[in-house]
Amino acid sequence: MKHEELEHHCQIEALITAISGRWKLLIIYWLAQGSCRFNQLQRNLGRITHRTLTRQLTELQEAGFVLRKDFKSIPPHVEYSLTELGQSLIPLLREMHDWAAQNADKLPPPSGFPK
Repeated sequence: MKHEELEHHCQIEALITAISGRWKLLIIYWLAQGSCRFNQLQRNLGRITHRTLTRQLTELQEAGFVLRKDFKSIPPHVEYSLTELGQSLIPLLREMHDWAAQNADKLPPPSGFPK
């Protein structure tokens, strides 16, 4: 593999590692609609557990895609939103959506859904 190909491969691998997992792209999708509180995000995602959502949000924060804003109030009020870097993924998600819509008949149903 040439140096340029290796560098390109490593960049793609870094992106895939940062957004991999069952929930991360869906979290980014919902946050692209606007900032969201934890419980609303969990309702939007459906069957995600509290622990998994917490872990996925933390990983997305560490990767620089998601911002957590704590309003320091009682009762606690925390909102999540996309950073500028996270917002830069929105065109990629739109492309993925369009591709999936064009190829829906060739794709298996998402796990947990009836066939």
